[in-house]
Amino acid sequence: MKKSTIIILVVAIVVAIYGVTIYNNLASASQDVESAWANVETQYQRRSDLIPNLVNTVKGYAAHESETLEGVVSARAKATSITVDGSNMSAEQFAAFTAAQGEVTSALGRLIAVAENYPELKANQNFLELQSQLEGTENRIAVERQRYNEVVKAFNKRVVTFPNNLLSSLFGFSKREFFVSQQGAETAPVVEF
Repeated sequence: MKKSTIIILVVAIVVAIYGVTIYNNLASASQDVESAWANVETQYQRRSDLIPNLVNTVKGYAAHESETLEGVVSARAKATSITVDGSNMSAEQFAAFTAAQGEVTSALGRLIAVAENYPELKANQNFLELQSQLEGTENRIAVERQRYNEVVKAFNKRVVTFPNNLLSSLFGFSKREFFVSQQGAETAPVVEF
């Protein structure tokens, strides 16, 4: 074999190994993003599962607050009807999902505010436990969103940095969306009775 053929063969093998390494790193990071997204969805599902119990508990005490109760049920139904595939999520799907979850958060806030007007309800052990579980779930959601954003940041860095950026689009990897607060989230909601 000629010396130049051996050099070309060695260079080709090194480039192939390097390409495989980049692909594997991107694929691994992509799986991390999908796993983090699944954790976010799990916490949203937990919240969705708690809502009917909370609504039913409040119903017994605040039957004439049907508009608020219907708002919570409607927001939950809308949020659970939107499904997003973590591996193939468009910006529009992501925005619709986060908007629907924001509506649930807002409706729950109104429901908790209504409950403040009913001393018997506030003293009810089931309500207190459900409210505590819901608060814990909201905290878990915030933590999982933060973790998701951290994983997306690491993935996006891999996708856009040189030399990965040369191969990432070739392999079908593109930047992922971050969780961002909804417009107006910086202003506290006004609750009126």
